[in-house]
Amino acid sequence: MRDTVVGVYHRPPDQDGEVDEAFHNQVKVASQSQALLLVGDFNHPDVCWKGYTAKHLQSRRFLQCIDDNFFTQLVEEPTRRGALLDLVLTNKEGLVEDIKVRGNLGCSDHRKIEFRIVGSMCKPTSRTETLDFRRANFDLFKKLLGENPWDKTLEGPGELGKVPEDWKKANVTPVCKKVKK
Repeated sequence: MRDTVVGVYHRPPDQDGEVDEAFHNQVKVASQSQALLLVGDFNHPDVCWKGYTAKHLQSRRFLQCIDDNFFTQLVEEPTRRGALLDLVLTNKEGLVEDIKVRGNLGCSDHRKIEFRIVGSMCKPTSRTETLDFRRANFDLFKKLLGENPWDKTLEGPGELGKVPEDWKKANVTPVCKKVKK
């Protein structure tokens, strides 16, 4: 699954139509996402979700926005004083599961909604390169080791943690191909 975009929204009850229209435009842009989830208090108490109807013009425009952007509203129980104000909207079937309307949270008069977002976690790609010794050319490696004057390279006192100058001059090159993991 690609990225899931999650939006949280609160619409004040007295919000004017111009601000609603700006929100609808933002929803249109965001709905281009493969998986979009919008949650929040949308404050349209006059919407009848079973019949998909509304008394007020702003609520009807909201329903039209949901319809135009292929959203599904998933909450089925009232969330505040018998009205369904708090919604879970998604444009991807199966993205959200186990929706439960629970008791009030703290001193809020809205009931909380619990749900689970379904998806798989993508393993982040690592930019670490490692040597693949299964693809090593061991014949070449033996040849290169044989060409190095090891008696001279290993002579003298070695200091712990230091690479002798002769080692730096040794003509040993990688014989394994690097692979990205």
